[in-house]
Amino acid sequence: MTPDSLAPKCLHLSQTHSGLKRWIGNALACFVLAAPLCTSAAVLDLEGYADTSGAISVQHQGDTVDPYFALQALLLAHSHGLDISTPAKAWGAWLVQRQKPDATFDRFCRNGPVWAPCKTADADDSVLGLWLAFMDSMPASQRSQASWVRSRMATSAALAKLVDPNRGIYLVSPVYQHGLLMDNLELWAYPLTHKAAQNARHPNFTKTLAVVFWDDQRKRYLVSTQPGQRETAHAFYPDAVAQIFPLLVRFPLIPGGAPAHYRRWMAEHRNEWLAQVKDDFAWGLVAVVALQQGDIPSARCWLRTALPHRHGAHWTVTDEVAAQILQSKAITAAVDTTNCTSPRHTPARSP
Repeated sequence: MTPDSLAPKCLHLSQTHSGLKRWIGNALACFVLAAPLCTSAAVLDLEGYADTSGAISVQHQGDTVDPYFALQALLLAHSHGLDISTPAKAWGAWLVQRQKPDATFDRFCRNGPVWAPCKTADADDSVLGLWLAFMDSMPASQRSQASWVRSRMATSAALAKLVDPNRGIYLVSPVYQHGLLMDNLELWAYPLTHKAAQNARHPNFTKTLAVVFWDDQRKRYLVSTQPGQRETAHAFYPDAVAQIFPLLVRFPLIPGGAPAHYRRWMAEHRNEWLAQVKDDFAWGLVAVVALQQGDIPSARCWLRTALPHRHGAHWTVTDEVAAQILQSKAITAAVDTTNCTSPRHTPARSP
């Protein structure tokens, strides 16, 4: 599958909002990562995604490398206790060599035995932020290398240039001058990004995001700062995903509180989410949110629905990580559909 065929469904909102990256990372059960890599945890297995050069493809045996997806997947695994040391070391060494002079990253396509740049990043802000978080998650022996020190300085400077001082948020890129909720939440999850976004008018990045992106009239989050957000037709991505994304990163200022927000989301979108894998993508990030919220039945339903599509056209490296996170916690697929098809689901809390 090519980057263009992925973009409308799974990459990011640029120009016309025709696709996510995303998340789909940090999917970030708070990938506020400064801790050393785990060495006694379950080991992340990226066979079929990571090759011998260190590159990590978006899909199993895929022909596309998007730094966003690989960084998101590794950070997600790390933040949930998986040992990412082997693929992370190789991936970091691979990617740092391919950072452009302006500190941004391209996407890559397989060209025979090599990976060649084939398209610019879907969104600079999120990729730069995830790269910073990833670098800080690595052992000192790697991040202290001269090339990494230079990269970190250049990345921080490039990201700071994307701040909109009038609104106190990050913009997608120098070309796309609007802010995206999910990008800003990913950046918020990495605390060192807060300072650059704050100024006298907007002294608190957390509060600024709550003000800019919460639509109090509709009691929903705005996907973007672009005009016309209230008139756009519903789509699971980006609309429904944006509503649950604050829970993924553990954003604290959720009106009504996280538990109520989660229950409402599941009541409205659970069936829609579980059906995505048939025609779109598996959206394992939502299963990670279910895990974080103690909703083990929904996580088990996702495994039942999604695992038959594992490594297929509707499965990304982030979905693979989500499945391994659940399995590392001895969460298994639901044995039947009894608790997986109710139209109005009230999630059970685990003890």
